[in-house]
Amino acid sequence: MLTSTPPQDTTRRPPRIARPDPLTRSAEPACPLPGPGGTEEFWAAVRSGGHPVVAPDPEGDDDHRAVTFLWQGTPATRAVQVLPNKLGDPRDPEVNMAAQVPGTDVWHWTLRLRHDWRGTYDFYVDEGDGPEYGTPAYWQWLRTRRRPDPLNPSALPRRWSGDPVSYAELPAAPRAGDWLPRPDATARGRVAAHDVPAGNLGGSRRVWVYEPPLPAGHSAADLPVLVLLDGEHWQPRLGLSHLLDNLIDDGRIPPVVALLPDSVDAGTRWADLTCRPGFVSFLTDELLPWTAARLPVTDDPARTVVAGQSLGGLAAAHAALSAPGRFGNVLVQSGSFWWPDGPDAEWLTGRIAQEPRLPVRFRLSFGEQEWVALPAARRLRDTLAAAGYDDATYHEFNGGHDYLCWRTELADGLVELLSPATTGPGTRAPQP
Repeated sequence: MLTSTPPQDTTRRPPRIARPDPLTRSAEPACPLPGPGGTEEFWAAVRSGGHPVVAPDPEGDDDHRAVTFLWQGTPATRAVQVLPNKLGDPRDPEVNMAAQVPGTDVWHWTLRLRHDWRGTYDFYVDEGDGPEYGTPAYWQWLRTRRRPDPLNPSALPRRWSGDPVSYAELPAAPRAGDWLPRPDATARGRVAAHDVPAGNLGGSRRVWVYEPPLPAGHSAADLPVLVLLDGEHWQPRLGLSHLLDNLIDDGRIPPVVALLPDSVDAGTRWADLTCRPGFVSFLTDELLPWTAARLPVTDDPARTVVAGQSLGGLAAAHAALSAPGRFGNVLVQSGSFWWPDGPDAEWLTGRIAQEPRLPVRFRLSFGEQEWVALPAARRLRDTLAAAGYDDATYHEFNGGHDYLCWRTELADGLVELLSPATTGPGTRAPQP
């Protein structure tokens, strides 16, 4: 287990790294644009055909598409910015500015993307009364003018609060059908929120608990356990229970108890998930025993998964390495392994390199568009291999720092780590 103390009072932001590769813009839109005059027919066609507009690659590559984002402006519209998740750089905001078709209300912005891309996106619309265009104050002000896409019904709940966030998926992108409730399902799990004593965190903590449906003839004894961080988003907003119901019903994972702690707010989340020993103690000494007193769950670390995304991914890895006798599996999407920014950067990776191999299995995935996180992610991958974690797996998907991508990555990771072949009774994580 880890013996080092993590850094304290670190800067609350990731490294400031410029995007290394420019976006691939396309001069040819994915649809014919109208000339000056009335645009009613144009907008009617867009609404009926779907948005954003996707067309074959103008360069003739079957693995790419032209993707055009459109905004219907008003006479007051001065500028429109399009920001798909991680397809842009805050240091170069002009790249994401749409162009107006002269004499019309049509604003357009086109990218050339590989056909397996998916991502959430926002529009930022300048309708006047802001600072002078192009000044630092202008770009800061424009980021307060967020608008959802009125042409696209596909949306996900936004993290913490606010309007849903629009999303797009190209033809070869993974789909999240496993997240949809099935009307003909024969059994569904139960979800309830509980206030769990959390002395290690100075009070109590809200936790959503999923109790699985049990197939006919299945004993309720010794159920595997999933601890998934940021529970207030995964269950109340995204509906994790539907995914677990479907994976269990299909036999892709065994019935599993899921524990989803609430992150409370952004400040508490940062304090808890930046490798805080007290948070690990809450999970191991309070949450898991509290669960075992109420439900027939396993104490086998090889059948216990701790999972998280972003800072939650960093915290999940830290928890398993701190308590390998409780967590034998780590499931991470887009983990913040760059942390902390500044002295002692990539602290957890450094500890892995210095300490003996532990009986912990890693399943890691990151977005190809996450230019800030990827360098540290790849160094972690190489460090795990050098340290003897031969069963660790690493994946990169064509997307960003995005729950749209994390949904399917979570499903794939649960199947990989909890499939009956890897979680049979008595199965243990490999020893160092």
